[in-house]
Amino acid sequence: MLITAALIRDTFREAMARKIFLALILVETMYVLFFLFILKIDIVEGTVATFTVFGKTSHGMDVNRLVSEALGAVASFLYTFGMALAVFASAGLIPSVLEPGRIELLLSKPVSRHHILLGRYLGNLLVVGLIIAYMIVAVWAILGAKTGIWAASFLTTILTTVSAFGILLAVVVFMGVLWESTAVSTLVAIALMIISVILAQWEWAYRVLSSEWARHLWKGLYYVLPKIFDLGSMTRAIVMHKPIESWMPLWSSGLFAAVVLGASLYMFSKRDF
Repeated sequence: MLITAALIRDTFREAMARKIFLALILVETMYVLFFLFILKIDIVEGTVATFTVFGKTSHGMDVNRLVSEALGAVASFLYTFGMALAVFASAGLIPSVLEPGRIELLLSKPVSRHHILLGRYLGNLLVVGLIIAYMIVAVWAILGAKTGIWAASFLTTILTTVSAFGILLAVVVFMGVLWESTAVSTLVAIALMIISVILAQWEWAYRVLSSEWARHLWKGLYYVLPKIFDLGSMTRAIVMHKPIESWMPLWSSGLFAAVVLGASLYMFSKRDF
């Protein structure tokens, strides 16, 4: 436990030294302040008297419906926006460990290679998790203070967003060990986010594709690759108190991350430094 804590602390220190995480905190603080100042809600006897955002005003809306829709939209935005920024911010933390001189120093310590890589992974996940939690709790507090409705379901966005990031981080670790390139790690992770949007439309693809093998390939890729888009849809459904049709996107994406992370540990253990 002491070794793991030391590895996580080292990740924290490097994240702060790289300044990019400080920039990430600044960007998210600006977003929170922007949300604070553009949103104006007046509540009268449980009904929204006026609701103003981006200079446009609506009148006489039900406050519970308004808050549910607003939180659903914000959750979707934070899920995509926060995760993309987190990938950009953290992609360089794995290749930096493999730099000549540094990796030799780490391997000279009485710490297993698996421990080094997992400690780096957990440290990165914890740093990003704290930043995501800060942004989500701040938005939740702002909307709660303005409406008087404290929707606890919105806070589950922290778990779903961090979980989705953990899946992408496993890919970042894999590409970092394989190529030792920050750019490649970032591009592959972002590409998986985009591809998940396309693959999620497999039911539509079945109707329009004439080739049977193309249909099976599309659906096969959908089931194998992480379902980042579907996890975002599940997040919005939870926030808006809608039923979840299937938990398959969550456990199958988690299984994908476990396999990829396991492959990373195997490659790292066999590398000759």
